[in-house]
Amino acid sequence: MPFTPFHMGPGIAIKALLQGSFSLMVFGWAQIIMDIQPLIVMITGEGHLHGFSHTFVGASLLTVVATLSGKHLSEWGLRWLELDRFMPTKISWPVAFFSAAIGCASHVVLDAIMHHDVEPFFPISLTNPLLNLLSNQALHQFCLYSGLIGGVVFFVVAWRQRRR
Repeated sequence: MPFTPFHMGPGIAIKALLQGSFSLMVFGWAQIIMDIQPLIVMITGEGHLHGFSHTFVGASLLTVVATLSGKHLSEWGLRWLELDRFMPTKISWPVAFFSAAIGCASHVVLDAIMHHDVEPFFPISLTNPLLNLLSNQALHQFCLYSGLIGGVVFFVVAWRQRRR
C-alpha cells in the first residue's frame, strides 16, 4: 500500500535524537515521493510495482527531488500550521538534504525487507538480500515502537528545554 504511515516511525525516532538537525516534514515528504511510482502502477496496472524508485540509485535521484521541493513546502507547511510560534520554521539546505536522503534510503531498506519485488541494488544486482531479514510483524512493530518511543523522547526533550 503506497503512503504507509509505518515509514514515519523511524523518522520520528531520528527526529527525537537529532532534534533541529533533522526535518521530519522533509523526511515525510520523501516518503510520499518514493511511493508515487508504485501508486501510478496501481492506478494504471502497468509496470513494476516497486520499480526504479525503490532502488538505491532511484532513491538517490529522488533525494534531490525531495530536497528541492520539500524544503520550501515544509517551511510553508510549518508556517501554515502556525508552528512558528513554538519552533523555528526555517530548514537549512543541509538539513533538508540529510532528511530527504535518510527518508529515501530508509524507505528502500524497509520495503526491501518486506516486498519480494524490490531490487535495492539494481543495476548491480537483481537479488534482494534484505528480503525477510525481519518478519512482517517484527518490521511493523519496529516501525510502530520506534515512532512511539521517538515521540515520547522528542516531547520530553522539548519540555525539558522549555523549562530552562
